[in-house]
Amino acid sequence: MTKPSEQTETLAPDSAGLARAAALLRAGRLVAMPTETVYGLAGDARNPDAVARIFAAKGRPAHNPLIVHLANLEAALALADLPETGLRLAAEFWPGPLTLVAPLRAGHGLAPAVTAGLETVALRLPAHPVARALLAEFGGPLAAPSANPSGRISPTTAAHVRAGLSGRIAAVLDGGACAVGLESAIVGFDGPRAVLLRAGGLSREALEAVIGAPLATDTGGKITAPGQLASHYAPRAALRLNVATPNPGEVWIGFGPDCAGADFSLSPTGDLAEAGARLFAVLHQADALGRPIAVAPMPDTGLGASINDRLRRAAAPRR
Repeated sequence: MTKPSEQTETLAPDSAGLARAAALLRAGRLVAMPTETVYGLAGDARNPDAVARIFAAKGRPAHNPLIVHLANLEAALALADLPETGLRLAAEFWPGPLTLVAPLRAGHGLAPAVTAGLETVALRLPAHPVARALLAEFGGPLAAPSANPSGRISPTTAAHVRAGLSGRIAAVLDGGACAVGLESAIVGFDGPRAVLLRAGGLSREALEAVIGAPLATDTGGKITAPGQLASHYAPRAALRLNVATPNPGEVWIGFGPDCAGADFSLSPTGDLAEAGARLFAVLHQADALGRPIAVAPMPDTGLGASINDRLRRAAAPRR
Protein backbone atom coordinates (compact mmCIF):
# COMPACT_ATOMS: atom_id res chain seq x y z
CA MET A 1 0.00 0.00 0.00
CA THR A 2 1.25 3.51 -0.80
CA LYS A 3 2.18 5.88 1.99
CA PRO A 4 -0.32 8.70 2.67
CA SER A 5 0.76 11.62 0.51
CA GLU A 6 -2.24 13.71 -0.47
CA GLN A 7 -5.17 15.52 1.05
CA THR A 8 -8.36 13.50 0.60
CA GLU A 9 -11.31 15.75 -0.18
CA THR A 10 -14.87 14.93 0.87
CA LEU A 11 -17.29 15.89 -1.90
CA ALA A 12 -21.03 16.42 -1.66
CA PRO A 13 -23.20 14.48 -4.14
CA ASP A 14 -24.32 17.68 -5.88
CA SER A 15 -23.45 19.18 -9.26
CA ALA A 16 -20.29 20.82 -7.94
CA GLY A 17 -19.13 17.66 -6.18
CA LEU A 18 -19.81 15.51 -9.25
CA ALA A 19 -17.97 17.95 -11.52
CA ARG A 20 -14.97 17.97 -9.18
CA ALA A 21 -14.96 14.17 -8.93
CA ALA A 22 -15.09 13.79 -12.72
CA ALA A 23 -12.26 16.30 -13.16
CA LEU A 24 -10.09 14.37 -10.71
CA LEU A 25 -10.82 11.11 -12.54
CA ARG A 26 -9.93 12.67 -15.90
CA ALA A 27 -6.62 13.73 -14.36
CA GLY A 28 -5.87 10.08 -13.50
CA ARG A 29 -6.61 10.41 -9.79
CA LEU A 30 -8.80 8.22 -7.59
CA VAL A 31 -12.26 8.97 -6.18
CA ALA A 32 -14.26 6.73 -3.85
CA MET A 33 -17.89 6.61 -4.97
CA PRO A 34 -21.00 5.16 -3.35
CA THR A 35 -22.80 2.25 -4.95
CA GLU A 36 -25.81 0.31 -3.67
CA THR A 37 -23.44 -2.50 -2.61
CA VAL A 38 -20.30 -0.91 -1.08
CA TYR A 39 -18.17 2.14 -1.80
CA GLY A 40 -15.92 1.63 -4.82
CA LEU A 41 -12.47 3.11 -5.41
CA ALA A 42 -12.89 4.54 -8.90
CA GLY A 43 -10.24 5.30 -11.48
CA ASP A 44 -10.29 5.70 -15.25
CA ALA A 45 -10.31 2.11 -16.51
CA ARG A 46 -8.54 3.19 -19.73
CA ASN A 47 -5.65 4.94 -17.96
CA PRO A 48 -2.81 2.56 -16.95
CA ASP A 49 -1.44 5.02 -14.39
CA ALA A 50 -4.84 5.47 -12.72
CA VAL A 51 -5.35 1.70 -12.56
CA ALA A 52 -1.87 1.25 -11.07
CA ARG A 53 -2.80 3.80 -8.41
CA ILE A 54 -5.85 1.71 -7.46
CA PHE A 55 -3.69 -1.35 -6.81
CA ALA A 56 -1.11 0.74 -4.92
CA ALA A 57 -3.63 2.61 -2.75
CA LYS A 58 -5.33 -0.63 -1.70
CA GLY A 59 -2.23 -2.82 -1.53
CA ARG A 60 -4.16 -5.14 -3.86
CA PRO A 61 -2.47 -8.21 -5.41
CA ALA A 62 -1.85 -7.68 -9.13
CA HIS A 63 -3.47 -11.04 -10.00
CA ASN A 64 -6.85 -9.92 -8.60
CA PRO A 65 -8.88 -8.34 -11.46
CA LEU A 66 -11.08 -5.26 -11.14
CA ILE A 67 -14.75 -4.64 -11.89
CA VAL A 68 -15.47 -2.05 -14.58
CA HIS A 69 -18.48 0.14 -13.83
CA LEU A 70 -20.48 1.50 -16.76
CA ALA A 71 -23.40 3.80 -17.43
CA ASN A 72 -25.44 1.58 -19.77
CA LEU A 73 -25.67 -1.74 -21.58
CA GLU A 74 -24.33 -0.28 -24.82
CA ALA A 75 -21.10 0.67 -23.06
CA ALA A 76 -20.83 -2.86 -21.65
CA LEU A 77 -21.35 -4.47 -25.06
CA ALA A 78 -18.59 -2.29 -26.50
CA LEU A 79 -16.15 -3.95 -24.09
CA ALA A 80 -17.28 -7.58 -23.92
CA ASP A 81 -19.26 -10.23 -25.74
CA LEU A 82 -22.14 -11.17 -23.45
CA PRO A 83 -23.75 -14.54 -24.23
CA GLU A 84 -27.52 -14.89 -24.47
CA THR A 85 -27.80 -15.90 -20.81
CA GLY A 86 -25.77 -12.86 -19.83
CA LEU A 87 -28.07 -10.60 -21.80
CA ARG A 88 -31.08 -12.08 -19.99
CA LEU A 89 -29.44 -11.48 -16.60
CA ALA A 90 -28.51 -7.94 -17.62
CA ALA A 91 -32.07 -7.21 -18.74
CA GLU A 92 -33.40 -8.37 -15.36
CA PHE A 93 -30.81 -7.07 -12.90
CA TRP A 94 -28.95 -4.11 -14.46
CA PRO A 95 -28.60 -1.54 -13.05
CA GLY A 96 -28.08 -3.44 -9.80
CA PRO A 97 -25.83 -5.65 -7.65
CA LEU A 98 -24.77 -8.04 -10.43
CA THR A 99 -21.38 -8.31 -12.16
CA LEU A 100 -21.05 -10.30 -15.38
CA VAL A 101 -17.70 -11.72 -16.55
CA ALA A 102 -17.45 -12.13 -20.32
CA PRO A 103 -14.82 -12.32 -23.09
CA LEU A 104 -13.17 -9.05 -24.05
CA ARG A 105 -13.85 -7.56 -27.46
CA ALA A 106 -11.00 -6.49 -29.71
CA GLY A 107 -10.18 -2.81 -29.35
CA HIS A 108 -11.73 -2.57 -25.89
CA GLY A 109 -9.29 0.13 -24.77
CA LEU A 110 -9.04 -0.94 -21.13
CA ALA A 111 -5.75 -0.76 -19.26
CA PRO A 112 -4.19 -4.26 -19.19
CA ALA A 113 -4.02 -4.40 -15.36
CA VAL A 114 -7.82 -4.13 -15.11
CA THR A 115 -8.24 -7.74 -16.24
CA ALA A 116 -5.08 -9.04 -14.50
CA GLY A 117 -3.99 -10.63 -17.76
CA LEU A 118 -7.24 -12.54 -18.31
CA GLU A 119 -9.11 -12.58 -21.61
CA THR A 120 -12.33 -11.73 -19.80
CA VAL A 121 -13.56 -8.62 -18.03
CA ALA A 122 -15.95 -8.08 -15.09
CA LEU A 123 -18.69 -5.54 -15.85
CA ARG A 124 -21.37 -3.88 -13.74
CA LEU A 125 -24.00 -1.16 -14.05
CA PRO A 126 -24.46 0.25 -10.53
CA ALA A 127 -27.93 1.35 -9.46
CA HIS A 128 -26.92 4.03 -6.92
CA PRO A 129 -28.03 7.43 -8.28
CA VAL A 130 -24.75 9.10 -7.27
CA ALA A 131 -22.65 6.44 -9.00
CA ARG A 132 -24.81 6.74 -12.10
CA ALA A 133 -24.54 10.52 -12.06
CA LEU A 134 -20.75 10.30 -11.76
CA LEU A 135 -20.51 7.83 -14.65
CA ALA A 136 -22.59 10.18 -16.78
CA GLU A 137 -20.47 13.19 -15.77
CA PHE A 138 -17.21 11.34 -16.38
CA GLY A 139 -18.34 9.80 -19.66
CA GLY A 140 -16.30 6.60 -19.59
CA PRO A 141 -15.66 3.29 -17.82
CA LEU A 142 -14.52 3.33 -14.20
CA ALA A 143 -12.53 0.51 -12.62
CA ALA A 144 -13.73 0.35 -9.02
CA PRO A 145 -12.90 -2.34 -6.47
CA SER A 146 -14.11 -1.80 -2.90
CA ALA A 147 -12.63 1.38 -1.38
CA ASN A 148 -10.71 -0.22 1.48
CA PRO A 149 -7.25 -1.65 2.13
CA SER A 150 -7.02 -5.01 0.39
CA GLY A 151 -8.40 -7.90 2.42
CA ARG A 152 -10.00 -5.70 5.08
CA ILE A 153 -13.66 -5.02 5.88
CA SER A 154 -15.50 -3.47 2.95
CA PRO A 155 -16.73 0.14 3.35
CA THR A 156 -20.43 0.97 3.40
CA THR A 157 -20.09 4.63 4.47
CA ALA A 158 -17.79 7.50 3.51
CA ALA A 159 -16.38 7.38 7.05
CA HIS A 160 -15.27 3.78 6.49
CA VAL A 161 -13.45 4.88 3.32
CA ARG A 162 -11.69 7.75 5.07
CA ALA A 163 -10.63 5.49 7.95
CA GLY A 164 -8.88 3.12 5.55
CA LEU A 165 -7.67 5.25 2.65
CA SER A 166 -7.43 8.88 3.78
CA GLY A 167 -4.26 10.41 2.37
CA ARG A 168 -4.00 7.73 -0.33
CA ILE A 169 -6.78 8.90 -2.67
CA ALA A 170 -7.91 12.25 -4.02
CA ALA A 171 -11.52 12.33 -2.83
CA VAL A 172 -14.54 10.59 -1.37
CA LEU A 173 -17.92 11.33 -2.91
CA ASP A 174 -20.25 11.00 0.07
CA GLY A 175 -23.54 9.41 -0.93
CA GLY A 176 -24.56 8.15 2.51
CA ALA A 177 -24.81 4.54 3.65
CA CYS A 178 -25.00 1.76 1.06
CA ALA A 179 -28.44 0.14 0.91
CA VAL A 180 -27.48 -3.44 -0.07
CA GLY A 181 -24.22 -3.62 1.88
CA LEU A 182 -22.93 -6.82 0.19
CA GLU A 183 -20.76 -6.72 -2.91
CA SER A 184 -22.33 -7.69 -6.19
CA ALA A 185 -22.93 -11.28 -7.15
CA ILE A 186 -20.54 -12.27 -9.96
CA VAL A 187 -21.60 -14.60 -12.76
CA GLY A 188 -19.30 -15.86 -15.51
CA PHE A 189 -19.83 -18.25 -18.39
CA ASP A 190 -18.20 -21.57 -19.31
CA GLY A 191 -19.57 -22.26 -22.75
CA PRO A 192 -23.34 -22.56 -22.29
CA ARG A 193 -23.09 -22.83 -18.48
CA ALA A 194 -23.56 -19.83 -16.20
CA VAL A 195 -21.12 -20.03 -13.28
CA LEU A 196 -21.52 -18.30 -9.90
CA LEU A 197 -18.04 -16.89 -9.28
CA ARG A 198 -18.97 -14.92 -6.16
CA ALA A 199 -22.12 -14.90 -4.03
CA GLY A 200 -23.38 -11.39 -3.42
CA GLY A 201 -26.23 -8.92 -3.22
CA LEU A 202 -28.46 -11.10 -5.40
CA SER A 203 -29.35 -14.56 -4.17
CA ARG A 204 -28.53 -17.71 -6.13
CA GLU A 205 -32.27 -18.44 -6.22
CA ALA A 206 -33.04 -15.11 -7.91
CA LEU A 207 -30.34 -15.64 -10.52
CA GLU A 208 -31.38 -19.21 -11.26
CA ALA A 209 -35.00 -18.16 -11.67
CA VAL A 210 -33.97 -15.96 -14.60
CA ILE A 211 -31.50 -18.45 -16.09
CA GLY A 212 -33.93 -21.34 -15.78
CA ALA A 213 -31.17 -23.73 -14.74
CA PRO A 214 -28.85 -24.31 -11.76
CA LEU A 215 -25.74 -22.15 -11.57
CA ALA A 216 -22.42 -23.98 -11.70
CA THR A 217 -19.81 -23.09 -9.08
CA ASP A 218 -16.62 -24.89 -10.24
CA THR A 219 -13.84 -22.38 -10.96
CA GLY A 220 -10.96 -24.86 -10.76
CA GLY A 221 -9.37 -22.94 -7.90
CA LYS A 222 -8.21 -20.13 -10.20
CA ILE A 223 -8.81 -16.42 -9.57
CA THR A 224 -11.15 -15.51 -12.43
CA ALA A 225 -13.05 -12.64 -10.81
CA PRO A 226 -12.76 -10.24 -7.86
CA GLY A 227 -13.63 -11.44 -4.37
CA GLN A 228 -12.30 -14.99 -4.72
CA LEU A 229 -9.32 -14.74 -2.38
CA ALA A 230 -9.59 -17.20 0.51
CA SER A 231 -8.89 -14.47 3.09
CA HIS A 232 -10.88 -11.31 2.42
CA TYR A 233 -13.21 -8.79 4.10
CA ALA A 234 -11.27 -9.39 7.33
CA PRO A 235 -11.31 -7.39 10.58
CA ARG A 236 -8.05 -6.92 12.46
CA ALA A 237 -9.41 -8.99 15.35
CA ALA A 238 -9.76 -12.77 15.30
CA LEU A 239 -13.20 -13.91 14.14
CA ARG A 240 -15.16 -17.06 15.14
CA LEU A 241 -18.30 -18.20 13.34
CA ASN A 242 -21.48 -20.09 14.28
CA VAL A 243 -21.16 -19.07 17.94
CA ALA A 244 -24.30 -19.49 20.05
CA THR A 245 -22.49 -18.76 23.32
CA PRO A 246 -19.50 -16.39 23.15
CA ASN A 247 -16.37 -16.78 25.24
CA PRO A 248 -15.63 -14.21 27.96
CA GLY A 249 -14.16 -11.09 26.40
CA GLU A 250 -15.47 -11.74 22.89
CA VAL A 251 -17.61 -9.20 21.06
CA TRP A 252 -20.73 -11.13 20.09
CA ILE A 253 -22.59 -10.29 16.89
CA GLY A 254 -26.07 -11.79 16.95
CA PHE A 255 -28.76 -12.59 14.43
CA GLY A 256 -32.42 -13.09 15.20
CA PRO A 257 -34.50 -12.90 18.40
CA ASP A 258 -32.53 -15.62 20.23
CA CYS A 259 -29.48 -13.33 20.52
CA ALA A 260 -30.97 -10.65 22.75
CA GLY A 261 -27.76 -10.39 24.80
CA ALA A 262 -25.49 -9.74 21.81
CA ASP A 263 -23.24 -6.67 21.71
CA PHE A 264 -24.43 -5.99 18.16
CA SER A 265 -27.14 -7.54 16.00
CA LEU A 266 -27.19 -7.96 12.24
CA SER A 267 -30.98 -8.17 12.46
CA PRO A 268 -32.96 -8.63 15.70
CA THR A 269 -35.90 -9.99 13.66
CA GLY A 270 -33.81 -12.38 11.54
CA ASP A 271 -34.25 -10.40 8.31
CA LEU A 272 -31.50 -11.44 5.86
CA ALA A 273 -31.75 -8.29 3.74
CA GLU A 274 -31.24 -6.18 6.86
CA ALA A 275 -28.36 -8.43 7.93
CA GLY A 276 -26.66 -8.05 4.56
CA ALA A 277 -27.02 -4.28 4.61
CA ARG A 278 -25.58 -4.09 8.14
CA LEU A 279 -22.85 -6.75 7.92
CA PHE A 280 -19.79 -4.64 7.13
CA ALA A 281 -20.90 -1.67 9.25
CA VAL A 282 -21.34 -3.96 12.27
CA LEU A 283 -17.96 -5.62 11.63
CA HIS A 284 -16.34 -2.17 11.57
CA GLN A 285 -18.01 -1.30 14.90
CA ALA A 286 -17.04 -4.58 16.53
CA ASP A 287 -13.46 -4.39 15.27
CA ALA A 288 -13.06 -0.91 16.76
CA LEU A 289 -13.44 -2.44 20.25
CA GLY A 290 -10.14 -4.29 19.84
CA ARG A 291 -11.39 -7.67 21.13
CA PRO A 292 -11.97 -11.05 19.45
CA ILE A 293 -15.25 -11.26 17.57
CA ALA A 294 -17.82 -14.09 17.60
CA VAL A 295 -20.73 -14.25 15.16
CA ALA A 296 -23.97 -16.15 15.73
CA PRO A 297 -25.10 -18.82 13.23
CA MET A 298 -26.67 -17.55 10.01
CA PRO A 299 -29.07 -19.38 7.66
CA ASP A 300 -27.30 -20.52 4.50
CA THR A 301 -30.18 -19.84 2.13
CA GLY A 302 -31.00 -16.78 0.03
CA LEU A 303 -28.82 -13.81 0.96
CA GLY A 304 -27.66 -15.82 3.97
CA ALA A 305 -25.38 -17.77 1.62
CA SER A 306 -23.74 -14.51 0.53
CA ILE A 307 -23.38 -13.32 4.14
CA ASN A 308 -21.82 -16.65 5.15
CA ASP A 309 -19.43 -16.44 2.18
CA ARG A 310 -18.16 -13.06 3.46
CA LEU A 311 -17.92 -14.32 7.04
CA ARG A 312 -15.97 -17.45 6.07
CA ARG A 313 -13.46 -15.37 4.12
CA ALA A 314 -13.22 -12.87 6.99
CA ALA A 315 -12.46 -15.71 9.42
CA ALA A 316 -9.99 -17.54 7.14
CA PRO A 317 -6.27 -17.67 8.00
CA ARG A 318 -4.70 -14.33 7.11
CA ARG A 319 -2.29 -13.90 4.24
